[in-house]
Amino acid sequence: MLPIVRSLVAAALMLCGLIPMQARAQIVDTAAVEQALQQGAILWDARSADSYAKAHIPGAVNFGDAATLFRDPVREEPPSAAVAAQLFGAAGIDFPQRQVIVYTVAGDPFAYYAARMLQYYGGRHGLVYHGGIDAWKAAGKPLTAAPTRLAPVPLFLATEGGGAISTRAVIDLVRAGGAQILDVRTPAEFRGDDVRAIRGGHVAGAVNVPFEQNWVDPATPAKLAAKQVQGRDGMALKPVGELQALYSKLDPERETVVYCQSGVRASQTASVLQSIGFKNVKVYEASWLGYAGVLSAPAEDEVYVNVGALTGQITALQNRVRRLEAEADRRGAPASL
Repeated sequence: MLPIVRSLVAAALMLCGLIPMQARAQIVDTAAVEQALQQGAILWDARSADSYAKAHIPGAVNFGDAATLFRDPVREEPPSAAVAAQLFGAAGIDFPQRQVIVYTVAGDPFAYYAARMLQYYGGRHGLVYHGGIDAWKAAGKPLTAAPTRLAPVPLFLATEGGGAISTRAVIDLVRAGGAQILDVRTPAEFRGDDVRAIRGGHVAGAVNVPFEQNWVDPATPAKLAAKQVQGRDGMALKPVGELQALYSKLDPERETVVYCQSGVRASQTASVLQSIGFKNVKVYEASWLGYAGVLSAPAEDEVYVNVGALTGQITALQNRVRRLEAEADRRGAPASL
């Protein structure tokens, strides 16, 4: 079948609901955002309220930083369905009934995390405007500081964990053998050199492809920090062919479990995989933070945190802060670390 014919057939099947939602493209560009808005989609600006107030895409709604609203500061997991219903309902985001497009800044995995929250609570996975406000500005499109308010909607959400997989299920897959598990953290985290949980290492049998490898220039964050580049252009996604080559060792027909530290970076890679044809992708919501906490869960490159040494370092830092504060009080000047 010719490519153009195949595309037309696929589009028709999608409109008829004959292709599963998970197989549909979840990543959109500027033109698609404009078209979706004309068709009544909700545009969700998932940045902070301050960033939204300075400038945003006309028609976008905002109800706070999704990274804060949908992640417990200690457990780094989503809130209950009841809490989510209040958040979405008060903002007028009727995602069970309407398509939602999410954006932040270019390449931000939190945009994908926010979009995934819609599926997590029983709706359709949100579309992600990968280029975000950066791409909108680069295209010469207008911005506004005037807020958009939608009428509140009553929501009852009975689902938690849609599109995700639990720690128990992941452990069972690993022990059964042969699971296709993708770790999208940094190589240092994967090797256990960078420990961010009760132990370091990775899920036994996992393959490591850092999520930044999805970008045209994975080194963009470091270059931004060093002021070697001025913008986030390097965080644009690689062409489809390069992405397919990046994940060529994985089987798109098999169930693929994607994880990171707490489900954020994994959200971006999961959408990328689906956009290049992977059929059954699940995000391990608790990710390494949850897996590492089950000490019997099979791991490789396993390293345990030296709690005594860590406590000593924290105590030393606290003592230093107290000394600096006392010295600043004596001099009448603000303390500085």
